[in-house]
Amino acid sequence: MSKNRRGLRKFYRELMAEIRARKGVAIVFFTLRAIVVVTLVLQFLRGNYENVFLCILTLLLFMIPAFVNRSFNIQLPSTLEIIILCFIFAAEILGEINAYYVKFDFWDTMLHTMNGFLAAAIGFSLVDVLNRSEKTVFNLSPLFVAMVAFCFSMTIGALWEFVEYFADNVLMLDMQKDTIVHTIRSVALDPTQTNTVVTIDGITEVIVNGQSLGLGGYLDIGLHDTMEDLLVNFIGAVVFCTFGFFYLKGRGKGKFVRRFVPTMRPKEDIKG
Repeated sequence: MSKNRRGLRKFYRELMAEIRARKGVAIVFFTLRAIVVVTLVLQFLRGNYENVFLCILTLLLFMIPAFVNRSFNIQLPSTLEIIILCFIFAAEILGEINAYYVKFDFWDTMLHTMNGFLAAAIGFSLVDVLNRSEKTVFNLSPLFVAMVAFCFSMTIGALWEFVEYFADNVLMLDMQKDTIVHTIRSVALDPTQTNTVVTIDGITEVIVNGQSLGLGGYLDIGLHDTMEDLLVNFIGAVVFCTFGFFYLKGRGKGKFVRRFVPTMRPKEDIKG
């Protein structure tokens, strides 16, 4: 056990050294971590143990970029690493604990758009690194690399929607936020059962078990949220892949994309 503890401590010190090596990343990391620790203490004192778990999870997620840098010999650009840290903080601490998902309609949309952008950047870099590796014997076109990055991003987005659906139906959460609509169209309302669409317009009130919901419309259960999330993920992926395509066409002549594309670390840096 003592040997394992020493190994974990050594690994933790290496991760901290990896973070401190870049000043901008270190400032953001330690600032956000301090805020999370304060939030954790406050939530514990209030007896909100679910939020305490979210704070602990956030602290662990903060270590992922440094872990990737150190363990997989991949160098994440400082800009990408800072955005990942801010993304985690915005999703878990601001979104969940401070209820920004409920207070601000754009919060979930903003994060899913950013997720599409970042996932495309990661997918793009994975293919691009392989494409430039001396061990491979093929040369992929910029268009193909961009298409793979786009598909990778959309796959991540779709898998996350599966997670939300599972959480809502098995864990009894509400990750797929509901939408108030004033029109519904359904063949289930067709008394003739001939697959005819029946439309109900101008819905201003819904009564369930004799009690008015008081929402001013019909409550859509998650469908609009899911489709909007996938749509903005699509937009984020398209934006990055467009920039990435022209980046490869110019073979690296683009400072913007370079800020988001991880690269393999030089061999001399791996040992250090």
